[in-house]
Amino acid sequence: MTRNTRRTQRGETSLSRDSIIEAAIALLDAGGEAGLTFRALSERLATGAGAIYWHVADKGDLLDAACDAVVARTMAAAADSATPRERMRAIGVGMFDALDAHPWIGAELARSPGALPMVRILEGIGGQVRALGVPSQGQWLAASTLLNYILGVAGQNAANARVARRLGGERPALLESVAAAWLRLDEDAYAFTRSVAAQLREHDDRADFMAGIDLILDGIEQARRPPP
Repeated sequence: MTRNTRRTQRGETSLSRDSIIEAAIALLDAGGEAGLTFRALSERLATGAGAIYWHVADKGDLLDAACDAVVARTMAAAADSATPRERMRAIGVGMFDALDAHPWIGAELARSPGALPMVRILEGIGGQVRALGVPSQGQWLAASTLLNYILGVAGQNAANARVARRLGGERPALLESVAAAWLRLDEDAYAFTRSVAAQLREHDDRADFMAGIDLILDGIEQARRPPP
């Protein structure tokens, strides 16, 4: 009996907050927020729920920590870029890829807009807006515009991927069905939508996303120049 107790204690001692967070990320990636339960986490870590609660307060704390871990890695990778513009592009594509790989992040960021994960992204973008020399009165508008674009478009892309999977298909099949629906619209009332239906079938979400980033960055760089 004593040996079993000691073995459990050694197992629990080896448990860390970081290992719990990584296991939580794996469960969230596999099953979304519904897939993250303390029972599933205990089974994955081969430990008791009590040992996990020693490191995290509750599911909300764990969700926030998991989201922050992914965001922190994304921001750290973007820091390697050479110029402020390149760093903002790297933040954008990094978050696009992060939400594509971890779709649950979008809901967590929306649920806790003032929490550390969102603050990390805002600080990363805002710091580069400042580094570009944007006047102080325009910094919030520039940073928040880019932030909202990144999270909005990346989040929508992740949502579209989930819809495609739920319908039992992949992205090309979903785009084909949407394009076909657009082509059936009234040609007078929806002339533009019908005209881009073929492009919808073939477009690259990531490439379009980065083109939008560049449009916003062009505007931010223009804002730092004094009027003629």
